Amino acid sequence: MADLFDNPMGLMGFEFIEFASPTPNVIEPVLESMGFTKVANHRSKAVALYRQGDINAIVNNEPRSPAAYFAAEHGPSVCSFAFRVKDAQKAHARALELGAQPLEVPTGFMELRLPAIKGIGGAPLYLIDRYEEGSSIYDIDFVFLEGVDRKPVGAGLKLIDHLTHNVYRGRMAYWAEFYEKLFNFKELRYFDIKGEYTGLTSKAMTAPDGLIRIPLNEESSKGSGQIEEFLMQFNGEGVQHVAFLTDDLIKTWDALKALGTPFMTPPPDTYYEMLDSRLPNHGEPVAQLRKRGILLDGTTEGEQPRLLLQIFSETLLGPVFFEFIQRKGDSGFGEGNFKALFESIERDQLRRGVLNPE
Repeated sequence: MADLFDNPMGLMGFEFIEFASPTPNVIEPVLESMGFTKVANHRSKAVALYRQGDINAIVNNEPRSPAAYFAAEHGPSVCSFAFRVKDAQKAHARALELGAQPLEVPTGFMELRLPAIKGIGGAPLYLIDRYEEGSSIYDIDFVFLEGVDRKPVGAGLKLIDHLTHNVYRGRMAYWAEFYEKLFNFKELRYFDIKGEYTGLTSKAMTAPDGLIRIPLNEESSKGSGQIEEFLMQFNGEGVQHVAFLTDDLIKTWDALKALGTPFMTPPPDTYYEMLDSRLPNHGEPVAQLRKRGILLDGTTEGEQPRLLLQIFSETLLGPVFFEFIQRKGDSGFGEGNFKALFESIERDQLRRGVLNPE
């Protein structure tokens, strides 16, 4: 295996996420409720570009397209995503040499042919090197709306932080190897979470650029746990949630709440009562976090605390939900909150009758 700090594919973060739905006008209100603004329309297709900060979200309503077929099978979902790379053709050729499956995505007249390989759930994983303002794929394939800011601030979301994949039991090793072999990802964290009735294992993969994170989840029990329920509802493997990064989660929460984003049930008061003992001298405003249901994780050992603040939406696109995250020196995924979140979803499953304790 190549050196862990080697970046053979020239990765430079996420370029875009693409959404599709079998029913029109499902994706758009969800994006708008999170502060995204429509900034451009495709020149020849029923495809729109939504933006916030440096996040590009594409909504594909084109009939008889790969996105439409994906949505017909999986419901409203992330139907593709893209990595930004230094040289797309070189990265694509290397991926194929290493065994990636090429995908030919049909294009129209005067459209760019974007190199892609088969990713999670059969969705295209694009490799993009045209991202400079004025010569980007959006400048070529889209028409920007007049009078609309091309980089709206929205609710303060800045970047895509990670895309969590849910996979079938026994498939986590396959997808870990996929990202390791092709892109030189490394395993950043490994969790084995056990609730009262079910469990899951999670392997958090991080790219050598430090900007692309792909956590992988699989069911660890034989019951109908959270991952199993997702796979049944989604009709296969796919992106379980999209995490967006912000510099100020309290301010972002207030903006999202005003826009109508529904959040998961907050943790019990005991969670906040235990914060000071779990993370002594963290320095965060506990009353403000409790009021909003924001979770806090990290470590306060050493000279400088390394903290992570996070909160999750309800499921907004079928079983798919969103995460909003602020990093204060912590590069993890909220391991200390992972079990609390898992158990809260398990309680929700019990309430809905998905789990049978007997």
